[in-house]
Amino acid sequence: MEFRSLNISDLKSLLELYQQLDKADDQGLFEQSERTWQEIEGNANIQYFGAIDNGKVVSTCYAVYIPNLTRGNRGICFIENVVTDKQYRNCGLASKVIDMAISFAKDHNCYKVILQSGASRTEAHRFYEHVGFNGASKKAFDMRLE
Repeated sequence: MEFRSLNISDLKSLLELYQQLDKADDQGLFEQSERTWQEIEGNANIQYFGAIDNGKVVSTCYAVYIPNLTRGNRGICFIENVVTDKQYRNCGLASKVIDMAISFAKDHNCYKVILQSGASRTEAHRFYEHVGFNGASKKAFDMRLE
C-alpha cells in the first residue's frame, strides 16, 4: 500500500472510487475531468491524498488551504470527499489520508481544519469524531447552485 499525493495518472481510478461516494454524481467526460485536474495541479493550495493499492486509488480525500485575515492571519483547511473503497474499509486507510490532509494544514500554519460530511452519514460522523473532529462545535450550511 502506498500513501501519497495523487497526480494525473491516478485520475481514472479516483473517478471510479468517487462513484462509491455518490452513484448519482455525473462525473462528466474524462476529458473534462482532465482539464479540471490541470487546474487543480496548478494550484498549490489544493492537494488530493490517497492510499494506492497496485495502482488503484482505494482511499482518498482532498484538502484546500484558504488564507484568512483573522486568527493572526492563520488560514483554514477544508477537507472534502473522503471515501474508501468498500473492500478496503475498516483498515485505517481513511485515517491515514486524513492525517496527510491535516499535515498539509499544519504545513500551511492553519489554525483549524474543517471537514464536511453528508448529514445522513452517521457512521462516517462517528469515525470523524473518533479521529479528532468535533461535530458539535459549529453548524454548517450549504446552498446548492444547480
